[in-house]
Amino acid sequence: MITLQDLGALPLVDDVTDIPQLITEAAMTTCQSLTELGIRFFMNLVVCWIIVQFFYYRKSRRRDYYFTFMIFSTAMLILLYIMGNVEVGVGLTLGLFAIFGVIRYRTETVPIREMTYLFVIIALAAMNGLAPVYKVVGTVTDNPHYEISTGTVLVMAISNALVVLLIWILEAGKILKHTSTKLIHYDRIDLIVPERREELIADIEKRVGVKVNNLEVGHVDFLKDAAFIKIYYTLEKGQTGSIDTLTRAKDFLEQ
Repeated sequence: MITLQDLGALPLVDDVTDIPQLITEAAMTTCQSLTELGIRFFMNLVVCWIIVQFFYYRKSRRRDYYFTFMIFSTAMLILLYIMGNVEVGVGLTLGLFAIFGVIRYRTETVPIREMTYLFVIIALAAMNGLAPVYKVVGTVTDNPHYEISTGTVLVMAISNALVVLLIWILEAGKILKHTSTKLIHYDRIDLIVPERREELIADIEKRVGVKVNNLEVGHVDFLKDAAFIKIYYTLEKGQTGSIDTLTRAKDFLEQ
């Protein structure tokens, strides 16, 4: 029979959720922590390197974003791993990623393609940094301890592979054709009227050397007999159109 004195001798528990921790007393060793960090780090590093090297950089050839993506991915993974081991909510962690995800550099606006790859890099870092690699095995009386969850690691690897596969399908043009735009300062404003659209397209194709799919007529300067025209055309396999929208020498040098 339990008396009031016996109840007073029991340790106080602030929260019901603390009870399993008092019972299991399972702690991860330093070797296991390093192994977990290594699995997360190398899986994330390899996947991000494949995406950046073989899909993004192959077309854009921009070394600045190559450096940014690789460092950003690694930094986010380490941040998530460290914050996951302390008393910090996942909501705060994801909030930090939201702040980093919508960042705009002071020197230039990040293009939509680079922003898409940045979001993918962040998503992969979050997945590889938050997925539980270890699981607790054993009962209360049977020395509970941590072991690698091969099922979770396999799911992580498959998830990373699916993302790489989807990017490969889209970048290879299996579903969507790669289109690009080009800004033109056009000097024959007599052809910009709707009834002479075919002549306008034929003249642009002859002078620019691309097959025009569609075009838009922008600002017209009648004093200088010139107009700004935006043309849409299909890129050949392996080509990139990252320079098409640049109109100043300064923008070209920043590439």
